[in-house]
Amino acid sequence: MLLAWQGRTQAIGCMVGAPAWGQWAPELEEIDPRQTEIGLHLDLTQHPLLLQPQQLGPLILRSWLRTLDRTSIRSEIRAQLDAFEQQTGRPPAYVDGHQHVHQFPVVRGELLTELQRRYAGNLPWLRNTARAHINTPMPWRQAFKPWTIEALGSAALTRQAQAQGFRQNAHLLGVHDFRGNEDSYLNWTRRWLGACHSGDLLMCHPSLGIHPHDPLAPARLHEYQVLSGSAFGELVQEEAIRLEPLGQTLAQRFSI
Repeated sequence: MLLAWQGRTQAIGCMVGAPAWGQWAPELEEIDPRQTEIGLHLDLTQHPLLLQPQQLGPLILRSWLRTLDRTSIRSEIRAQLDAFEQQTGRPPAYVDGHQHVHQFPVVRGELLTELQRRYAGNLPWLRNTARAHINTPMPWRQAFKPWTIEALGSAALTRQAQAQGFRQNAHLLGVHDFRGNEDSYLNWTRRWLGACHSGDLLMCHPSLGIHPHDPLAPARLHEYQVLSGSAFGELVQEEAIRLEPLGQTLAQRFSI
């Protein structure tokens, strides 16, 4: 939330089943929703509320084979939306997914149906995982990961979302392998900002603390150091980028 107060992040995704949710959720009341959007980070793999945590690989396979139990997925989505509303007192400004589960077959259908049922007339925007086109050369592993994420459901979710009146970001930036150090993340940030256009979304996972059971903890700290630092601000100015809540950008775009 420090990055939000600094004006460096404009969205906070909430995992409502995570152990720290109850402790930190009240802090969200101090966030101005006009400056920072609060959304649901739908989680089926780490801290779901009703389901047992799902391993990502088997979850992808079962979703694509359409063997996921729709009733269970629907109940989990409803439980997480209920928990979000109860704690924040308002609907989510947007919905995305931990490990991008929101775009998987079966999950996306149940999610869109539930969001329509609850919020028709004031729909949250949804994360689109379509890759941005980065012109600078990159290692194949770095190129493969965003391609894989996009291939797991971006196009299908976009078709269904557009047909039902949901808005989405144009492209997703910020995908990386969580390796390297602060300098390497800064270099990636430079590439992402150089490739971004209006309506694009830069995903990040920053943290100030090191949690011993979190394998991504060092990468989270590197992200925080870069995003809070002066070099990031200079890059934003150099690229003439305006950081603002995506809902505002989409509202302007879809009102034209």
